[in-house]
Amino acid sequence: MKEKTIRALYDEESITVYQAYNGLIAKRAVEAQTFTTPPFRRDRMTWIKPSFCWMMYRSGWATKEDQEYILAIKIKRSGFEWALQNAVLSKFDHKIHSTTNEWNRLLKASPVRVQWDPERDIYLQPTDQRALQIGISGTAVDQYISEWIIGIEDITAYSQHIGQLVKVRKIEEAMALLPQERPYPLPV
Repeated sequence: MKEKTIRALYDEESITVYQAYNGLIAKRAVEAQTFTTPPFRRDRMTWIKPSFCWMMYRSGWATKEDQEYILAIKIKRSGFEWALQNAVLSKFDHKIHSTTNEWNRLLKASPVRVQWDPERDIYLQPTDQRALQIGISGTAVDQYISEWIIGIEDITAYSQHIGQLVKVRKIEEAMALLPQERPYPLPV
């Protein structure tokens, strides 16, 4: 069984999550220090990821179309924890939900979905751990944009630099640059 642990860069008040976007959305978000509409669309589910390596896997080290810009978004831990407390798994799990009807009802009512995908190592290969993705929509997106975000940093060049180091097999140098993610303590 794969281990499900939220690993993240965090301090007492904030946690860093990652998102990849096209240049227009990313540049406006960095300028405004939040997401602005347009070009950001509030009516879509947006996925935040606490795992840097998983984000690099998803974006191909900031090279995939419409994912060329990587943003490190520092959000309030209270917002992150609210999202977790109000989340429903994106896939039915008979160990948690008694019926698919119950799960579907919860899924339709919740503005937050979570899913656990294989965590990635520096080579972007799957590991024995699972990485959390949090999908937010509706009221959760509104809270994210207006209340949770503390700051947004464009880390595209940093991400691409690490990717280039991996490409030329300077793994120790690349590893030294990775964010120091550690297990996130969930509220009881």
